[in-house]
Amino acid sequence: MKLSHALLAGAAAMCLTAVANAQAPVNDRPLTENWAPSEWGPDDKVGSPNRTTPAMVLRAVGLVKEGMTATIGKLYQSEVPLFGPRTFTMSIPGTPTGGPFGANALVYHDEFLSTEIGQVSTQFDGPGHIGVNTSEGMFFYNGADPMVEYERGAGGRVVGMGRLGVEFVAAKGFVCRGVLLDAVSYKGLNPLPIPDSADSPGIVTRADVLGMMEAQGLDPIGEGDCVFVYTGHGDIWSNEAWPTMSSEERAAARAHFTSGEPGYGISACRYFAEQKIMMTGGDTSANDAQPFGEEGNGFAVPCHTELQTQHGIWNLENLDFSPLLKAGVHEFLFAWAPLRIVGATGSPGNPVVMW
Repeated sequence: MKLSHALLAGAAAMCLTAVANAQAPVNDRPLTENWAPSEWGPDDKVGSPNRTTPAMVLRAVGLVKEGMTATIGKLYQSEVPLFGPRTFTMSIPGTPTGGPFGANALVYHDEFLSTEIGQVSTQFDGPGHIGVNTSEGMFFYNGADPMVEYERGAGGRVVGMGRLGVEFVAAKGFVCRGVLLDAVSYKGLNPLPIPDSADSPGIVTRADVLGMMEAQGLDPIGEGDCVFVYTGHGDIWSNEAWPTMSSEERAAARAHFTSGEPGYGISACRYFAEQKIMMTGGDTSANDAQPFGEEGNGFAVPCHTELQTQHGIWNLENLDFSPLLKAGVHEFLFAWAPLRIVGATGSPGNPVVMW
C-alpha cells in the first residue's frame, strides 16, 4: 500500500509531537474540569459572539450620544514591537506594480507583506491561537485538537487551522457595549509597572476592576460587554509618538515594551468569565500581567487559557486608547470584525468606537 507524502508527513509530525509532549509541561485542567463541550454545543466554532442579541446591540447603539467616532488600532510598520521571532516586512512590487494601461494610461501599486498577519501590532486572538498541552494531546476551544483539525497542503505542510480558523468568529463579528477601565488614573501610576511580584500594582485584580467601575461611575459589567484596560504601558509606542521617534528610540522602546507588561490578573479574568463578557482588550501585547501574576511567575499568560480556551472569550491586543482618554469617554459603542482569513489563528484590524 502506498501512502501519500501528506499522510506520511502528518504521521511524522504527530510522532514528533508525542515525543515532545512526553517531555513538556502538562496541564490536565481542561480534562478534569470539563472545558468541553462549550455552552453552545460540541460543534461550536464561534464562542462569545454567540451571546450577541438585538437587545444588546440596541443598548450599545444607545451609548452614542454625541455622534463622535474614532479608531483605536495601532500602526503596522516594520519597527514596531513584536513578540519573540515575529516579523513584519512590506515591499511595493514594482515602480509601479503595473501599467500604464489603456488610453487613460492607468498605473497601479500593490504591496507584498511577509508577517504573522494575525499576531502583529493590533491583533485579535482567534480560536486557533491559544490552547493547553494535556496528557492526552493539545486542547483548544471546545475540545478541538489541532493535530486532528490541521488543514494540510503539499508535503504535509499545515496551511490552516480547520474548525479553529478565525473565519468562523469573523462571520459574526463584535458589536457591543465597550468599557474602558483606566487603571492609570485609578492607581495613580503612569504607566503601571511591569510586575516583579505577585502583589505588584502592575497587576489588575478583580477588586481593581470593581473599584474602577465604581470610581468611573459605570454600570456593572455584564453579559456581552467588551472590556478594555488602559495601563499606560502601550503609550511607549502610541500612534502619536511612534512616527516621531528615531530608529534608536524605537529600538529602546521595543526592548522595554517586550520585557514584560502590566495587565489583568487571574482573579479579574475569572470575574469576566462569570459575567459572560464577549471580549477583553488592552494597550499591551497580551493584556495579561507578566512575568508575575497573582499566582506568581510560573504561569504563561494564564488569562489567555482561562478566557479563550475555556470560555471562548476572545482577546484584542495592542490598542491605542488616546482618542477615548482625550474625550474622557469610558463607555461607548465598540465595533470590530476580524478579517475572514480562512484557517488563520487571528486577525489584524482597526477597531471603531462611537460615543
